[in-house]
Amino acid sequence: MHMRESRVLRKMRAGEVAVCTKLNLMDTRAAEIAAMSGVDCLWLCMEHVPNDYKAIEDMIRAAKIYDCDVMTRVAKGSYNDLIRPLEADSTGIMVPHLMSYEEAKKIVYYTKFHPIGRRPIDGGNADGKFCLVNENDYMKEANDQRFIVVQIEDPEPLDELEEICALPGIDMLFFGPADFSQGAGIPCQWDNPLLEETRKRVCECARKHGKWAGTTCGAGDFDRLAEMGYTFLSVGADVVFLANGFKATADLCGRKIKEF
Repeated sequence: MHMRESRVLRKMRAGEVAVCTKLNLMDTRAAEIAAMSGVDCLWLCMEHVPNDYKAIEDMIRAAKIYDCDVMTRVAKGSYNDLIRPLEADSTGIMVPHLMSYEEAKKIVYYTKFHPIGRRPIDGGNADGKFCLVNENDYMKEANDQRFIVVQIEDPEPLDELEEICALPGIDMLFFGPADFSQGAGIPCQWDNPLLEETRKRVCECARKHGKWAGTTCGAGDFDRLAEMGYTFLSVGADVVFLANGFKATADLCGRKIKEF
């Protein structure tokens, strides 16, 4: 028996762009609806959203029904915070606010198995199919079929960007424009040239060292960022879709009421 293969990695290794969407709601039905839409990956969050591990595990299970990957953004803390989503069979984890090369090395140490790192071995959870995956296969397949993402969303790590991108075990660099704009002293100035320069720099450096590059975007920017070299693009979020849909309905009904 083997671990589930990553749909995201399968697409990116074939030269295609993987499409992700973000979920803020802690609901398995929302995860199932998003997964059945045809996106490649759901982005779950434990940094900003009060999700617990049981909710994460249930949403991962719902996504797998439709062969949809899950990337869980972890809370920064101990090594347990890094590996628990992986053991719940999250296909990837994303570590927010990477600040240095030394921090990147620690992340690799705890999230990749030998010979890359020293991730603690269990195998008795969903990712190892509850001990049905052979231990050696489990370690090898986890290194190959699970992805570790670090977010570049602050100016501080840029001085060591080359070293971070070259580090074995870091699979993807994900540029976060919102927090980066704040850290650079240009909060939410989306047309500031520094944002575009940094977005290109992160992508080019990642690709130079054989790593994937990811970021957020709107549907209108998808093609431009894919042409830039980004191979993992997260578009929209459940709360945005719901808020806009409900607002549009309320506005429409309000206009109709006025017409009577």
